[in-house]
Amino acid sequence: MTAHKSGDPTTLNRLYGRQSGHKLRVAQQELVETLLPAISVPDEGDVTATSLFGTDRTLHFEIGFGGGEHLAGRADMLPDHGFIGCEPFLNGVVTALAHVRDKALGNVRLHMGDALEVLARIPDGSLSFVYLLHPDPWPKARHAKRRMMNPGPVAMIARKLKPGGEFRFGTDHPVYLRWALMVMNGHPDFDWLASDPKDFLNRPGGWTETRYEAKARSLGHEVWYFRYRRR
Repeated sequence: MTAHKSGDPTTLNRLYGRQSGHKLRVAQQELVETLLPAISVPDEGDVTATSLFGTDRTLHFEIGFGGGEHLAGRADMLPDHGFIGCEPFLNGVVTALAHVRDKALGNVRLHMGDALEVLARIPDGSLSFVYLLHPDPWPKARHAKRRMMNPGPVAMIARKLKPGGEFRFGTDHPVYLRWALMVMNGHPDFDWLASDPKDFLNRPGGWTETRYEAKARSLGHEVWYFRYRRR
């Protein structure tokens, strides 16, 4: 599967990672066959609030939503907003579909695949929030180019956000933390919304905990939360 390409060598140009895990149960397979097509992002054309939801509304975008806990939690809190979630891992998509069904979330659209491909089709300045929570850290130095937090993807995120829009990033991996801070430090398009350590050591209000985050905490990992405002 191919991601959005760019001349920037730090931009991802392919999707890394596995796409399936354990075999789906019958009920899960039914969700994939019935609900997923009904709420999938179209494969072609501009991706806008109106094209997805029929009306203009505040638009959120989550990159790699895992099991969809955060995506569903935010969508449930903000029913008048629109949410786009992208995740390549089939079992994560299935879990998110169950959240959408159980909470009757009509304001969620999903894409099983490359987030950058969908992000590239969103008109510049359209998004109010972008979320990148606990991405694969690719901890080895030779794999650094595979990280989503790289100048190319971050520049695309900046273009898609409205002025004053917010980019939220979370991780429990110290290598990824240092890398992300290096990428974001002094970024010309973002202001870091932090004045003291409590602003990135405590989960902000409205930031739904994911299963991954809960597991990290149970293992004794520290979790860091970052909020950046688009200039």
